[in-house]
Amino acid sequence: MLLILVLLGAILIPFFVWGRRFDAALSLDGARQWMEGFGVWAWVGGILLLMSDIVLPVPSTVVMSAIGWVYGWLVGGLVCAAGSMLSGIVAYALCHWLGRGAAAWIAGEKGLQKVEALFDRHGGWLVALSRWTPVLPEAVACLAGIARMSWRVFLPSLACGSIPLGFAFAAIGHLGQSEPIWAIALSAITPVFLWLLASRLVRRPGEALTSCQGG
Repeated sequence: MLLILVLLGAILIPFFVWGRRFDAALSLDGARQWMEGFGVWAWVGGILLLMSDIVLPVPSTVVMSAIGWVYGWLVGGLVCAAGSMLSGIVAYALCHWLGRGAAAWIAGEKGLQKVEALFDRHGGWLVALSRWTPVLPEAVACLAGIARMSWRVFLPSLACGSIPLGFAFAAIGHLGQSEPIWAIALSAITPVFLWLLASRLVRRPGEALTSCQGG
């Protein structure tokens, strides 16, 4: 619990300090103008904004809507999904290779064992469903890295959450935010069905299907 609180604190502090400034600067129109400053590489600017959400209070869903505004729901959805996935991969990799020592110091070895057991049983669900929640995507990806969650489980579950989210909010931007409730509902429900399917395809050597274990 202490480890989780420390991670959430590290993520929330920038929101309290700079959150209003980022919200004002990265409104739907502001994010679109910022990306268009990159010219033909506007999609790179969008991905960088989504990746910076790991350490900065970037309103990622607003950025995704702006990407959809610029590129449409199809290309924009691909860009948004890529940005969300890269953000999760970077957070996972940094904590996987660099964060375990600090985590052991905070939580102790028994605490780490509990985190590992949690992600061994439910990691797939946690990663997939966390992508459409505020704050939790970064924290869950970091915990997955600290717990040394298998890449072959982490990546599919990350995709199950990031892809529907990216396309949903790109569609919001493309449609001028006319149907946000439907888009948010679909982005929340779709990861469940995608992970149910993906978890049946992700096997560990010598073990049964992971669908009942959630990763």
